[in-house]
Amino acid sequence: MSELLNFNLRIWRQASVNAEGRLVDYKIDGIRPDQSILEVLDTLNETLTRQGQEPVAFDSDCREGICGTCGLVIDGVPHGMKHCCTTCELRMRNFKDGQTITIEPFRANAFPILKDLVVDRSAFERIMAAGGYISTNTGSAPDANNIAVPRHKAECAMDAATCIGCGACVAACPNASASLFTSAKISQFAHLPQGEPEALRRVERMVKQMDAEGFGDCSNHAECEAACPKAISITHIAVMRREYMKAIAAG
Repeated sequence: MSELLNFNLRIWRQASVNAEGRLVDYKIDGIRPDQSILEVLDTLNETLTRQGQEPVAFDSDCREGICGTCGLVIDGVPHGMKHCCTTCELRMRNFKDGQTITIEPFRANAFPILKDLVVDRSAFERIMAAGGYISTNTGSAPDANNIAVPRHKAECAMDAATCIGCGACVAACPNASASLFTSAKISQFAHLPQGEPEALRRVERMVKQMDAEGFGDCSNHAECEAACPKAISITHIAVMRREYMKAIAAG
């Protein structure tokens, strides 16, 4: 049996949107190396509940690195120090026994903290609603091979489509830019013929909504790419800029 681990947790506690927050220290013992950091929070919350204290609020859903719900900043890094990893996939074997681990929410003006580690990421939903879809009426579904798509374009589109909308790119960016998220959602259609009919309208609306939400500008730090659990490339931001210039030129 693997040796059990002990940790000191410094967790951001904030009662509500308008309340002041602070880091609170907790000690937790008897943690298995294969446990995820979310399971450690579960264990802590069980203890706090038994003691009559308020449990730590945090987001999670699939816990398999698929949904993007579990956005936490671990020791200053969105999702933690492990490359291409969501918070729920971060195992305690990646930490040293007795280590102090600081856990904070994603921080950005466009992601207001609702409670403790939970932030409101509905700004992403509004960007998607502005144009992140195809609305052309096509009737019944055509055969998949009816429209020829060059392999490199199909691969670029699929790479962009792997974005799970977790928001790590925003949390990692010094400007709190949503350019990687927005560009991925634009690029996945820009590379495919199915996205062409609404291409100009899509990019113009989505960029406009991104700016309206209060996200910062991209200054090519590439921190977003480094923090992305799906390793989405910042080359998609170049695609977004190209598509946006085409929309502006078209009037």
